[in-house]
Amino acid sequence: MSRIDSYVALGDSFTEGVGDADPTSANGVKGWADRVAEQLGATNPEFRYANLAVRGRLVDQVIGDQVGIAVDAEPDLITIYAGGNDLMRPKVDIDAIVSRYDSALADLVATGARVVAFTGYDAGWAPLFRSLRGRTAIYNELLREVADRRGVELVDFWRLDGYDDTRMWDSDRLHMSTRGHMRMASEVLDHLGVSHSIELEPLEPRAPIAPAAKRRENAEWVKSFAAPWVSRRLRGASSGDDVAPKHTTLRSQLH
Repeated sequence: MSRIDSYVALGDSFTEGVGDADPTSANGVKGWADRVAEQLGATNPEFRYANLAVRGRLVDQVIGDQVGIAVDAEPDLITIYAGGNDLMRPKVDIDAIVSRYDSALADLVATGARVVAFTGYDAGWAPLFRSLRGRTAIYNELLREVADRRGVELVDFWRLDGYDDTRMWDSDRLHMSTRGHMRMASEVLDHLGVSHSIELEPLEPRAPIAPAAKRRENAEWVKSFAAPWVSRRLRGASSGDDVAPKHTTLRSQLH
């Protein structure tokens, strides 16, 4: 494996790092991509990194706002995650978004970089997202076909064990927690064949939650997260409307 001297991360909240709060990091979040970059730069003083991801972005926004910058940067490694926000919309043409994603992935591969994409997560165990399982499965199958044809590497989130534990997810139930991001960073580094120092202790079994406590939890979640999310959708707004990318040019300093 050739050395990775430069890395550009593209996508939405998954790649921006939402759920992994860190006041010392840009946008107040760290995330798996920053953690991967830390490991890649730990023994390589020449390493440079950019993270263009912004929460709430749809496939077309990732393509329009981020892909061209990555192509111009000509990095050694590009990671991209897109499509999750599209799949959560009331209506979505999965064939159409994957077709556009296909063209963008072809442009990224043409730079000569290693291009790593991600399948969508199988959230069938979670009542909130169970209805999206079929959409995600179709999207993943189409993406696997594109990856095979284009030479894109895949981290298959759908097939990763252990994410069916609520401790892997933030309190909004939508984004990975710090532990979830650490696990994803480890998975990406393992996929790349890069040794790293990320270690996670096994989770102890969790005590059952009393029904009354569960009801209070659900009520607080509706008030704090579900209601604002629905309100944004009705207004055509996004959580990322006033958010800028962490850093749009390759740099050695992460914060």
